[in-house]
This record gives sequence, structure tokens and C-alpha cells, in this order.
Amino acid sequence: MPFSPTSSISVPSPRRFSPAQARQPQWAFSFSVWEQPLQIRDIPPVIKRGGILLLAKFVIGAAIGISIGKIFGMAGVLGMTSLAIISAVTNSNGSLYLALMENYGDAPDCAAMALLSLNDGPLFTLIALGGSGLANVPIKALIATIGPILVGMVLGNIDRDLSKFLAPAGSIMIPFVGFCLGAGINITNMVKGGPQGIVLGLVTCLIGGPFIVLCDHFIGRRPGYAGWAVATTAGNAVAVPAAVALVDPRYQPFVNSATVQVAASTVITAILVPFITDWWVKKYGSPKCPKQSEIRNISQAQS
Repeated sequence: MPFSPTSSISVPSPRRFSPAQARQPQWAFSFSVWEQPLQIRDIPPVIKRGGILLLAKFVIGAAIGISIGKIFGMAGVLGMTSLAIISAVTNSNGSLYLALMENYGDAPDCAAMALLSLNDGPLFTLIALGGSGLANVPIKALIATIGPILVGMVLGNIDRDLSKFLAPAGSIMIPFVGFCLGAGINITNMVKGGPQGIVLGLVTCLIGGPFIVLCDHFIGRRPGYAGWAVATTAGNAVAVPAAVALVDPRYQPFVNSATVQVAASTVITAILVPFITDWWVKKYGSPKCPKQSEIRNISQAQS
């Protein structure tokens, strides 16, 4: 057929991606990079301390979130959903934990960071929501979530130089994750989510914290300072609500509010936990800091 200037040519329109779709490859790369420093040989010495902290934080976060979901449904109570609660309480701020352990703890405490890094990302949130029936989590989606973490661990153990090279990239990726998340957040939801975010931070610290400390003390036979150090919300956790919504679209209406609440919890816990940990160490001691009573006894003995 001869070409005519008046002939209509069908040109496919460019495909537009939603912010959630654009974040999928970014999350995969981010989770892979964040798991690079985890070395298999580091796990045995820290399995007891790190395992107790990891499981205790997951149990308390899952228990609170699942209870809210079962009683009040997906919409939650007072604007706080099970999605926001589990995302915030089960994810700990690894950088803050490591900084506190370097000041108060010992080498095994610092090494436990390798195991605690497993709660960064949506894995534990998906396990809690899927296992409780609050979310439809296909096995394929769960494998897709675990995949980047396993890839990061394998690559980090095969090539130590690659692990060292990519280790700083975790913090570099956070602004990009935040930018993509912010592009899909309605600014009015930040105002609406403010008080709930503060409450969520207090729940993470003042309810989750004592439970973790009790487990650390009675099961691990430790003073408990490490339990307070993990009573935080990770900065990476702001990506979790949207990641869960990709797996179960029913949570999509709650993503924006949950994201800003988790972000607020991150700030609140980052402010409170160092002060609480310092107070606890002064009262009950740690490997690097004796108890105040011991300091007084030493001073009295010297005088």
C-alpha cells in the first residue's frame, strides 16, 4: 500500500510507571547491597545474642500488629494499621545499634549486627502478615523478596573485596529510596499521620523495648543494654509498606499513611533509645561501663 501523508500511523504511547512499579528494581538492588557485609563465618559466634534479639523483636512486633489486624481489621485502630506496626517494630536501626555497642558492648555484641541485619527490609513483615492470614503472600513473591538478600550474602562471602566495596552503598541508596517513596506520598497524609507516628515510635521503644530486654536478660543472661539498643525502627523500614502492597494490593490504600508513620517512628526511636540505653548501662552496667554502685564502692574503697 503506497504511503500517503494523510495515512494514520499508530504510534504506541510510552508506558508510564507508577512510583510503586519504579521502586521494584531499586528495592532488589538495595536489599542485595545491604546484605553484602553479612559473612557466614560471623554467624556462629553471635547466634545466641543476635538470635535472641532478632527473634524477640520479631515476636513482639508481630504479636502487636497481628492482634490489631485480627481485632480491628486492615484499617487498624486510631489510624495505625497492622502494616505500619509490624513494619516499624520488627525492623531495627542497625547503625544506631552498632554505634551503641561500640560504646557500651563487646566484640560479640558488635558482631551480632550481622544477624540483626536480617530484619532490614520487608521479609519479616511479609512472614508475619502472610503467616497470620492478614495478607496473601504467594510463595513466588516471598522468594522474590528473599532472593536479593541471598544474592547479597552469597556475593559478599565469595568476594570479600566486593563486600567491602558495596558496604557503603547501603547508606547511599537510602536517599534514592526516600525520593521514590516521597514521590508517591500525598503531603496531607504526613499531617494526618503525625500523632500516630509518634505513638508508633513510643510503642516500638517503650513496649517493644522492655520485652526485648526481658528476653535478653532471662534467656541470654545479659544485662539488657543490647535489648534497648534494638528497640528502634530502621530507616530502611520506610520502604516496607509499599513493598508489602506490591505483594498484596489490598494494602495499597494504607501505604502512604503507614510510610509516614514508620518514618516518624524512625526519628522518635533514634532520639529516645540512646538516652534510655545510657541510663540502663549506668544502672545495670555493661562490658565497657561498670554499674554506678560499683563505681561508688571503688571510690569509697580508695578513700
